[in-house]
Amino acid sequence: MAWFRVPARGGPTWRDRLTSAGLHDVADDADDADDEPGVVVLTEPHDRFDPGYLTGRPGRVVVALGPGVDVDPWTLLACGAADVVHLPGGDLAPVLERLRRWQDVDTLVRAEVARAGVVGASPVWQMFLRDLVEVAHWSAAPVLLVGETGVGKEVAAHVVHRVDARRRERELVLLDCTTVVPTLAGSEFFGHEKGAFTGATTAHEGAFARADGGTLFLDEVGELPPALQAALLRVVQEGTYQTVGGTRRRRTDFRLVAATHRDLRADGFRADLYHRLAATTLRVPPLRERRDDVLPLFRHFLAEQRAPGGAATQGAVRRRAADGPHDGPEVSHEVAEALRAHDWPGNVREVRQLAARVAARHVGTGPVTPGDLPPEDRPRPARAVPGVPPYDVPALDVPALDVPALDVPTAPAAPEVPASGAPAWQRGLESAVRDALRAGVGLQELKAATADVATRVALDVGGGAVAAARILGVSRRALGYRTAAQARAQDGPSSDTSS
Repeated sequence: MAWFRVPARGGPTWRDRLTSAGLHDVADDADDADDEPGVVVLTEPHDRFDPGYLTGRPGRVVVALGPGVDVDPWTLLACGAADVVHLPGGDLAPVLERLRRWQDVDTLVRAEVARAGVVGASPVWQMFLRDLVEVAHWSAAPVLLVGETGVGKEVAAHVVHRVDARRRERELVLLDCTTVVPTLAGSEFFGHEKGAFTGATTAHEGAFARADGGTLFLDEVGELPPALQAALLRVVQEGTYQTVGGTRRRRTDFRLVAATHRDLRADGFRADLYHRLAATTLRVPPLRERRDDVLPLFRHFLAEQRAPGGAATQGAVRRRAADGPHDGPEVSHEVAEALRAHDWPGNVREVRQLAARVAARHVGTGPVTPGDLPPEDRPRPARAVPGVPPYDVPALDVPALDVPALDVPTAPAAPEVPASGAPAWQRGLESAVRDALRAGVGLQELKAATADVATRVALDVGGGAVAAARILGVSRRALGYRTAAQARAQDGPSSDTSS
């Protein structure tokens, strides 16, 4: 059920109309709207509204402006509003139509989660699913999924296919562009006729034919060679193709979903094909941005592994996913903390692989305990153990970051200092790191930020590059590399989806 907020001086008329439309009123100082969509109505020119209220509900609030109310819509959108609409003559139709669409989207998301076992309830993941479902169901446009490796782009492609009522009764054809052999690429995409080349003893249907009426998913589309990019563009534009060895053009009609972990615009990809593929571009969030989903994902994959035939193939995993999410064994709080603290550079794929390793060690029906984690997956001990080397986890070592190894002097290892007797700077650093980890900052980002701050402070304190290099314990050339990298990042950062 949607909610609404009206400033106190908005009068009972607006409240009565919104209530009669099925919305429930929340007090101006209340914070009980949860994840429900809602509307904030500004009825008078002097109504005051804190845009910060929107930041906790990004993409789920419409700000409606009564007659004579003038605010900057771009500020409200930047703070998280989904839209800013005017209510000429007090007509609530624009607001109610948007809320009905959100209700329909939520219904489809819940159905997809229940039917296909899409795991994750974190706000960022739910927001992505809503955007994905809305595009898939109410649009026929191609979809480009961008994101790091292992985030679940193939899962998202399946959602697009199932939610698209025009395509879901036909086939979803998956083609991994990294495995396409260049000499056979034409046959793989276009198909071939019998006798078209040596070894073509029978005719073969290509991806374009198999996807006709359904969906074609091109995984890692950025790996396509230039010649094949040109051929794909023509098929997308004209809806026709010609088989290898064929003499006539054939028609095909499919929805195209493409995925990449690269920034196609910066990697020499054809610009005209890119703009065709990127009619709708959605970023699949990495796991470090949805840490609340780590435990549910881990238990889900663990349950899959422990099910009959647990060492499942990808196909078997997809078939079992149709039964809905699985609840695996409980997880002890020590293991849960270790899972949440991990940076997960391999994203969801890494969670699945860890679950497979733990399933081989876990015994009985009790919770997963610290010993169930293989040694290589365990976090570093809180204190040094005499005679036991620390696990291979990168340490925060500012001078050694992003500089040539030969230019960094090797410093003698400092003895570990108990936390109670640590120097003030170390205690302050530990506090800052704790705050960063709570905010979801991963190890790589934390290392880069620490090195950037250290470089900036050293330059400020030293008053020049020579003194700063001496303070940091690096060579002048190494410091130059770092400052140049910082300047490039400020002038034109690369896409965060490339990895």
